[in-house]
Amino acid sequence: REYCEKFVTRIIDLIDQTDPDLVYFDDTVLPIYPGTDMGLRIAAYYYNTNLAKRGKLEAVMTGKGLNPQQHQCLVLDVERGVTGGIEALPWQTDTCIGGWHYDHRLLDEHKYKTAESVALMLVDIISKNGCLQLNIPLPGHGVPDSDERKFLAEFTQWMDTNSPGIYATRPWKVYGEGPGMAGAPAGQFGGVRDVRPYTAQDVRFVQKDGVLYAFMMGWPDDGKLTLTSLADGGGEMPNAKVERVELLGMSEPVKFTRDATALTLTLPEKKVGDFAYCFKIQGNGLTS
Repeated sequence: REYCEKFVTRIIDLIDQTDPDLVYFDDTVLPIYPGTDMGLRIAAYYYNTNLAKRGKLEAVMTGKGLNPQQHQCLVLDVERGVTGGIEALPWQTDTCIGGWHYDHRLLDEHKYKTAESVALMLVDIISKNGCLQLNIPLPGHGVPDSDERKFLAEFTQWMDTNSPGIYATRPWKVYGEGPGMAGAPAGQFGGVRDVRPYTAQDVRFVQKDGVLYAFMMGWPDDGKLTLTSLADGGGEMPNAKVERVELLGMSEPVKFTRDATALTLTLPEKKVGDFAYCFKIQGNGLTS
């Protein structure tokens, strides 16, 4: 009991001092649950304090292994994994480009996750109503090492181009299409694996402000992208009209054709970036 009370007191003190946007517990549901009520007491204090300060509840507290009722109260966290499909409620992946704590061997052997693998992972996550919490482990002096700085530079460059299809977007009717949707390997702590191979036929969808965004996970050799989900008179939005398609980072619109089988995009001869290419698709009735 003494340990539990000290734990509660320390977390409440942390909340009072820092007013955090997010409180992350590396626990199933809540700390020492269901054997104690300490996690429930912390959650009640955190939510009520946040509500009193802001006038509306903006606090985020995560938990793992949640049942549907618990997911109404906490944000589901899937460590080093992603959900298998779209979740009605927001959820989170927490992962790292290396280990959770700094390991110099990963620098020596150049084994951090690449910017490409994290970008593809992020796109898959947001298409399923998730968010990504990414850890960059720091050495003792607190400065990212050379490979980490390289990762951050490459990922930032990708985000500079593709952020309109990332920030404030929501899932579409389906999260994607392509062979990568079937047979995904199981994740280490639930869900499916966060980093896995994709093909040029794999696509992930999101929507925002009446615009549909389609992320192409690879670059097809034939220069064509076929989206069966946007077939004319069929697919997910049979009555929708496609008026304009843009590839983010490119000024000229993308040429396309549309028939009863698919929307087919003719890609530019030169790539824009090196991975996870985002198309902005505009028209009427494309989003829900």
